[in-house]
Amino acid sequence: MIRLAPALAALTAVLVLAAGCGEKKERTGAPAPEPFELVLDYFPNADHAGIYAARARGEFAKVGLDVRIRTPSDPAAPLKLLAAGRADLAISYEPEVLLARDRGLSVVSVGAIVQKPLTSIIALGSARIRSVRDLEGKRVGTAGLPYQTAYLRTILQRAGINSASVRETNVGFNLVPAMLSRKVDATLGAFWNYEGVQLAIQRRNPVIIRMDQVGVPTYQELVLVARQSTLKNEGNRVRRFIRALAAGQESVRRDPAGAANALVAANRDLDRRLQLASIRATLPVFFPARRDRPFGFQDRREWLAYGDWMLRNQLVKRPPNAGRAFTNEFLPGQGL
Repeated sequence: MIRLAPALAALTAVLVLAAGCGEKKERTGAPAPEPFELVLDYFPNADHAGIYAARARGEFAKVGLDVRIRTPSDPAAPLKLLAAGRADLAISYEPEVLLARDRGLSVVSVGAIVQKPLTSIIALGSARIRSVRDLEGKRVGTAGLPYQTAYLRTILQRAGINSASVRETNVGFNLVPAMLSRKVDATLGAFWNYEGVQLAIQRRNPVIIRMDQVGVPTYQELVLVARQSTLKNEGNRVRRFIRALAAGQESVRRDPAGAANALVAANRDLDRRLQLASIRATLPVFFPARRDRPFGFQDRREWLAYGDWMLRNQLVKRPPNAGRAFTNEFLPGQGL
């Protein structure tokens, strides 16, 4: 019996090993998040607070996405990168989406990050411009975008001012410096929620005239854009991204200071005071005015009216069929 004990022990070990070899090992951890490429429209700022809040709170990870946030080389780059298949989603502007579709790009807006126009006419208090009528005989700087020229023309016509009496100057994206150096008397193109807030903090007493209050049809300034093929083949990934972003955006509403902290932590060059003030200014237009509509909702009538305005102003070559330029299908609670 003493001599048999080692042999029995060895046999037992062999049986245990054999049983282990046939056993299927179960994964105990969550699957690795899928890579997801997002291209911003511009440098990171308060307009993107919900994105950075969602990432800081782990909302993207919860839906299985590893979101990489990229800053474009210029505002025209996002839709080009998207069309080339180098991004899953891009942030752009409603007019840019319609222009891209007019050029033949199969891109679709899948949600609005900002519900109202941010583009504004801005003048320093010292310029003594209080209304559109005060622009007569003045120099107005723009970024050189065709639809900004059309905005200016529409606004002046509505106010009964001869557009020839106003000198439009292309200052690129140096809108605020052009005003501060007195190269122009006012600008059309800067955002009321960012440059306007910045000038107020600097005690420049800015006068702000918003586009949709002086004759330009309302539109949604910042939108999330996808390729049509992505929506067809990978729509679930887009839906998950927007669900996580909606959660991040709600956290911005509850805690603007925390959202500013997350934004600045990811982008150390940003001024926290400016970002927080800008976030608070933007809160009313981050969400639809109607509470029964989900975050990101896009209004069909508004898209159609703005598309018609673009056609009348010869910004597009053919009727834009704006109703097909966007979809609400991928928003939280929609299209299921």
